[in-house]
Amino acid sequence: MDFRIADTFTDSLARLTGDEQKAVKTTAFDLQLDPTNPGMQFHKLNKAKDKNFWSVRVSADIRIIVHKTSSSLLLCYVGHHDAAYDWAERRRLDTHPKTGAAQLVEIRETVQEIVVPNYVAEPSPKPFSKSLFDQVSDDELLGYGVPPDWLQDVRGATEDTLLMLADHLPAEAAEALVELATGGKPRQPVVTDVPMFSRAPSPGAGVLSVPAVRANPFEHPDAQRRFRLMTNVEELERALEFPWDKWTVFLHPAQRELVERDYSGPARVSGSAGTGKTIVALHRAVYLARHNPESRVLLTTFSEALANALRTRLRRLLSNEPRLAERLEVHSLDAIAQRLYERHFGRPQIASREVVRKIIAESVTSAAAQKFKLGFLYAEWEELVDAWQLESWESYRDFNRLGRKTRLPEAQRVALWAVFESVINSILNQSLTTISGMYTRLALELTARKHPAFDFVVVDEAQDVSVSQLRFLAALGANRPNGLFFAGDLGQRIFQVPFSWSSQGVDVRGRARTLHVNYRTSHQIRMQADRLLAPEVADVDGNTEDRRGTVSVFNGPEPFVQTFDTPDAEIEAVAAWLVERSKDGIAPHEIGLFVRSEAELPRARAAVTKAALPFRVLDEHVETTSGQVSVCTMHLAKGLEFRAVAVMACDDEVMPLQARIESVVDESDLEEVYNTERHLLYVACTRARDYLLVSSVKPASEFLDDLLVR
Repeated sequence: MDFRIADTFTDSLARLTGDEQKAVKTTAFDLQLDPTNPGMQFHKLNKAKDKNFWSVRVSADIRIIVHKTSSSLLLCYVGHHDAAYDWAERRRLDTHPKTGAAQLVEIRETVQEIVVPNYVAEPSPKPFSKSLFDQVSDDELLGYGVPPDWLQDVRGATEDTLLMLADHLPAEAAEALVELATGGKPRQPVVTDVPMFSRAPSPGAGVLSVPAVRANPFEHPDAQRRFRLMTNVEELERALEFPWDKWTVFLHPAQRELVERDYSGPARVSGSAGTGKTIVALHRAVYLARHNPESRVLLTTFSEALANALRTRLRRLLSNEPRLAERLEVHSLDAIAQRLYERHFGRPQIASREVVRKIIAESVTSAAAQKFKLGFLYAEWEELVDAWQLESWESYRDFNRLGRKTRLPEAQRVALWAVFESVINSILNQSLTTISGMYTRLALELTARKHPAFDFVVVDEAQDVSVSQLRFLAALGANRPNGLFFAGDLGQRIFQVPFSWSSQGVDVRGRARTLHVNYRTSHQIRMQADRLLAPEVADVDGNTEDRRGTVSVFNGPEPFVQTFDTPDAEIEAVAAWLVERSKDGIAPHEIGLFVRSEAELPRARAAVTKAALPFRVLDEHVETTSGQVSVCTMHLAKGLEFRAVAVMACDDEVMPLQARIESVVDESDLEEVYNTERHLLYVACTRARDYLLVSSVKPASEFLDDLLVR
């Protein structure tokens, strides 16, 4: 007997108390081991429209709703007695007559009215709201997975009602409708042969031809996103331990196509926050390892904290394939580079940033060089001389600084080079190297070798890869089909200045794709955060990421953007907001609180303390703790996800940071500072799933005006 669980089951399980969940898990294990055991208390649901729905007793008040046939058992829902029965009476398990995918369909007759929750004051009624899908045929709507019962409602959908309607529809139908409504073109429908137990279409839905050949509706790509076959107790235990959206085992069909495609050279998948780029990267790495049995695959990213998160997700994904995991390594870029460097040259002696800054300060000896601020000298070294490994006066003199409108006079450049040449010699004399120097030397060595260290390399958060890191990656796999695969978002670039990838031998033109379905962030939060960025973002090589077609698959409350007269007033308001979120049932570890820099951390700590919530200030390891609110700077927020997020202290001269502005010597550099600061606020805001608060003290950051523009 096939034993499956549905995403609706794990979602409902997460809403129970800890003790209730333990009892449910015990019953679920017993069901999997022997569903015919006389001790299992099944009860037929006579009022359910689907006659295969049964309830299973867990305790005096907790019931599991299962769909049971002679050949399968599906865990559908769990809850308190009345709520569980009510859920079952409003659902049925169908096979869609057009696509052939298994769907849990909400019965239309029981939905009396679709209303918009009163998250905010209702706008004035519009004199006329045009139906969105007048020009789309019934057959096309059915092809997108719309259940026949819901065709009439979809036909009447307007801009005001679409998102509430989408909450009642299967995911593939909701995504397609939202994309159509926003001017996009949904993926081509996947149609499979419809199985024997397909329900006939409702009256008025149109006549559909049913193929004679039968297929398994649970094997359809859309069905695999919501139903999971459990083959053993260990797999079920893992499934019940992690929330559905943390599993990383389900791919949207559009994502799967990118994962399984053959690429003639380096490829890149992009997309705004929450569109599943990391999931694609994980699956791509696994796909390459699985389909190339003798290969070694590297999955990497720019920080150790993000690498740890990738390891955790990969363990879930490969839990049943330990031998595959032996050939798939996960490291941060610095960690794998240092390991390979040590293998070829011995342990590198890295000059820390503090050491380099001290050397730079000591090298400023001439009167001409002393005219430059130390902040500018540090930036020129890190972003230009060291980043590009410029080793001679000629290379520095002739380097074309991207976007710089006014070149420094040659006399000034001569003075600057005297400083940097002294820095280079000082580093060499101390037998040190910089991180960029390590990558550059390693890239030259790997390029000269015939046998690569890895057959395939997959890079997550690729927007923050540096020049020297890209050289290293190019040496690992740029010249082989499928050798390099990147996942990232130009709108989340917060650590690196832009540069040409193709100049370093990594050309993704023609092999760059953008994801448009957002799974993590509510429609309301995504729409507001997107105002911080341009609708289209382009890299230096001309590859564009069009953000306009992105759609979120669920609704939520409107975000709050508030400005206060004093820091104390802001702290009071944020504390009250945190208390309200707790009353909404959000656990402390489901809340994140971010500020621009360590200087603003005291305000964040004061707000959480006033709310009487336990909290942890995260360090560079970014280890969240169950039962505690996570507090950290925006730079550390990358890769984190929370149900509720408060972004505090977005004051003028904090966003963007005044110290960065004062270090600027050219208009183009000022524009880059503003861009990265916008990206930073965007990253912080899009860590939120359901609730977002952005606050400041007067005068507020100018970015908040952009957030509020309608």
